[in-house]
Amino acid sequence: MEEKLKFGTYLFVSMLLVGALNSQPAQSQEVKAGDLVISQPWSRAAPRGAETASSYMTIENKGASADRLVGGSSDVAEKVQIEQISMVGGGMQVKPVDGGLGISPGEKVVLAPGGYRLGLLKLKSQLKKGTKISMTLEFEKAGQVAVLFDVLGPAAKGPAGPKASANTAADDSKMKK
Repeated sequence: MEEKLKFGTYLFVSMLLVGALNSQPAQSQEVKAGDLVISQPWSRAAPRGAETASSYMTIENKGASADRLVGGSSDVAEKVQIEQISMVGGGMQVKPVDGGLGISPGEKVVLAPGGYRLGLLKLKSQLKKGTKISMTLEFEKAGQVAVLFDVLGPAAKGPAGPKASANTAADDSKMKK
């Protein structure tokens, strides 16, 4: 009897493992605002006492006219700033994106490590891995949009999906100023 119980337990645990390994990873939310679709919003965890944190996402414009991400706000930070990261002389440089981030019709703009990001400045609380933070994004045409960001690990490169490319991360030439 004990042998059957052990075998049944092993079989059950094996089935659970196979099921877990074959299942799709959790997908973060997708938010629609006018012609814009915001997907895979996430933030890096920040320990207690940290002054800043970074948030990322993909914004797709499915409409016929351009829009622009002009800012945002969150209860976890005094200021949310659109920033561009670049490497200069072997060091990382962070520059605010003045005038907002343009999203042309039919295009995707990917905010990802090494490219564009939302800088959360003067944090009011720590961002813990496994939690969610709420942010209100401000678009020129689509207006204000509430979005929940999944908090991943402090060194996370993002959820599975689109990553920053040379064109989306650093090419400003397509943006209308």
